[in-house]
Order: sequence, then C-alpha cells, then structure tokens
Amino acid sequence: MTRIKGGVMALKKRNNVLERAKGYRGLRSKKKNYAHEALMRAGRYAFAHRRDKKTVFRQLWIVRLNAAVREAGHKSYSVFIAKLKKAGFGLDRKVLAEFASDRPEIFERISKQVV
Repeated sequence: MTRIKGGVMALKKRNNVLERAKGYRGLRSKKKNYAHEALMRAGRYAFAHRRDKKTVFRQLWIVRLNAAVREAGHKSYSVFIAKLKKAGFGLDRKVLAEFASDRPEIFERISKQVV
C-alpha cells in the first residue's frame, strides 16, 4: 500500500483556523494552537451571551415601561402589568416598551383602558 501524507489536509485545517482568528491580537492570529484555543473560548462566550442578550433586553423594556407607566399616572410597573393581564391584553413587554418610547399616544390609550 502506498504511503499517504497528510500535509494538504493539515494545511487546509490550519488555514481555516487562522482565517477564523483573523484580527485577534498577538499569537492568537498567527499560531494554530493559540488561535484554536481563542476560537473555542470565543464560541463559549458567544453561546452564553446569546442567552444573556435576551435577559438584558427584557430588563431594558421593563425600565422603559416603568418610566412610561409612572408618567401616565399609575403606581408602578408591577401594578400596571397585573392590571394589564387582568384586562386581557395580549401585548408583551417588547411591544409595550416600543409604544411607550416611539408612539406615546397609543401607550396613553392602553394605559387609560387598563385603569
């Protein structure tokens, strides 16, 4: 059986790793082992932060809603949300926060119906 050397595939794999690590600082963009380690770490952070992003946005919507709710004359955000659910509104916090910041006249109408 003839001997098959793995140089072509090894070089292809190495170039792929280095291509993905382009722009990293120092040896992380030059050496395969350092680049691979940096890519694995970046992947873990990306996975975790995709989940964290959802929490951060929800917190932002709640802060915006709380400010708009107090401005509209309600006691607090939690009381407003409880009344909203009791009234049977099917709007989520994202939509309500968008109305509160971009279209205050719509949010005003909603808050009057919730009373």
